Amino acid sequence: MRSAVILAAGKGTRMQSAKPKVLHEILGKSMILHVVQTLKDAKIQKIVVILGHESELVKENLANEKHIEFAYQHEQLGTADALKQAKSNLGHISGSTIVVCGDTPLLTRKTITEIFEQHEKQEQVDGCACTVLTGELEDASGYGRIIRNVNHEIIGIIEEKDATSDEKLVKEFNSGVYCLSNAHLFENLEKITNNNTQSEYYLPDIIKILKIQKKAVARYIIKDNAEIIGVNDRVALSDVTTILRHKINHGWQLQGVTMHNPETIFIGRDVIIAKDVIIETNVKILGNTRIASDTIIGMNSEINNCTIAENVIIKQSVISDSIIGAHTTVGPFAHLRQQCEIGKHTRIGNFVEFKNTRFADYSASAHLTYLGDAEIGHHVNIGCGTITANYNGVSKSKTIIGNSVFIGSNSNLIAPITIHNGAFIGAGSTLMQDIPENAFAMTRGPEILKEGYATILKQKYADAKK
Repeated sequence: MRSAVILAAGKGTRMQSAKPKVLHEILGKSMILHVVQTLKDAKIQKIVVILGHESELVKENLANEKHIEFAYQHEQLGTADALKQAKSNLGHISGSTIVVCGDTPLLTRKTITEIFEQHEKQEQVDGCACTVLTGELEDASGYGRIIRNVNHEIIGIIEEKDATSDEKLVKEFNSGVYCLSNAHLFENLEKITNNNTQSEYYLPDIIKILKIQKKAVARYIIKDNAEIIGVNDRVALSDVTTILRHKINHGWQLQGVTMHNPETIFIGRDVIIAKDVIIETNVKILGNTRIASDTIIGMNSEINNCTIAENVIIKQSVISDSIIGAHTTVGPFAHLRQQCEIGKHTRIGNFVEFKNTRFADYSASAHLTYLGDAEIGHHVNIGCGTITANYNGVSKSKTIIGNSVFIGSNSNLIAPITIHNGAFIGAGSTLMQDIPENAFAMTRGPEILKEGYATILKQKYADAKK
């Protein structure tokens, strides 16, 4: 069985934040969620997260992730002590466990899979008990160093704070990722001491213990050092975001997506985009968004958790948690949110806001409108300045507009209200009762006209200022 432990108990003081380090986001997703998703993509059967600092916040962030277990490190006494807390979760299970950190969001499914495959193969050949993920840097400052004997066998890992001047010259570094055979794991964790400058229980010390026991220790050399960048401060957070953004954008470009200025485009790793989509400058697309072919996402738009059909044009708008039908245009400067469902061949124009609204095929709201908690039929025209007054200070109510209805400009629809099929509402109306099918309704005060009176008013106001 393949298992994983994510170390996520630390505070991350260098982030200079009240928020746990692993909850800082990259492309709309917390770092720890990136790690969890990678492990799931690698078909890991059991994932245990070690919680500590602000454990409830981290647990809440993972609430929608199935098949995750938690263990708690109440005092941060080092990585080996953290791993001990997973004994009740994994101590009775055969197979291997990979140990990763919750602040390494660039680690890939391919690397995780290959570590397990190599470890399991060598375990059968020579009884390998541990495979360490390592890399090489001309200057490995900040990392623990891999120590080898004259036969080039790994005999230990030394943390930089405890390393001698010669050991600090070693180029091969420890990534903090280990694949360990469960049969040798927890019994040897108990043998690790805290005899070091930090008085912590270091997980790398298990290497020395395994070598004393004549157990084989192997390495898997990372092919891209960027994968194992640990995010310890805001600078690294920015660097990792740039790397992942470039990787995602490059991948979509190779699959037929046009990007006018990819350096300004942010696409989440869960987004799916069809061929022949055009994405303009300064666009952010996050969450479980799906975009069909021949759609244009205009500059300065933000899309989150949306399904967008083919041949849609979105101009400088913000859309979240909504569905957009084919051949629809949105914007500029529109805002759609909270489960809006927009039909085909619709028009949503500038400075229009929809909230929790269904808007059927061939309907239009061209400008300066708010529709909240509404159901709109097909072939409806919503005039400029129309508002559904859906909130009475206590609760929300629904506005229902049937098919082929015309709503005149500057109308206020006081919910709950139903305007039936074919009705015509005169401009400037404030309606509070249902309108029958094919009826005409208008509420407008009498127009007062006094010829020449404007001159008198202007003089009156001027005198008042003296």
